[in-house]
Amino acid sequence: MSKAKQIIKLTEQGLKPKEIAKRTGAKISYVYFVRKRVKKGGKKKPSKIVEQVTEMKSLLDALDLIKDIDPVNNPPHYTAGGIDFIDFAEAKGLTENAYLFNVVKYVVRAGKKADVDPVQDLEKAEYYLKREIARRKRA
Repeated sequence: MSKAKQIIKLTEQGLKPKEIAKRTGAKISYVYFVRKRVKKGGKKKPSKIVEQVTEMKSLLDALDLIKDIDPVNNPPHYTAGGIDFIDFAEAKGLTENAYLFNVVKYVVRAGKKADVDPVQDLEKAEYYLKREIARRKRA
């Protein structure tokens, strides 16, 4: 039986570290080391280098996710709800009227665009709606 297993067995029997060291012929520091590993479930704390490499890998993985986002052709706030806004707008005939297109666009994306106050989008929608109302009253 290995010294580590002997130390674990004697620890489970309730012996003190000095007595365990004496019986196994192990250094007292090794007894404390084995006991500490047993208390932590046998897991060693990763070294600083391993922690830094793990953190760097997480950051690189996050960058890969960001890299997949296409803010020009497929921004996430335009595809919320499972349909691209432009497809919806074309299906509803909104592409022929810039004012109505923008009203719906800003209402639909309100609260979905990162770092933009949803009220700002709603105010933009209101602006375009007022312009469309004024245009129709003049006609």
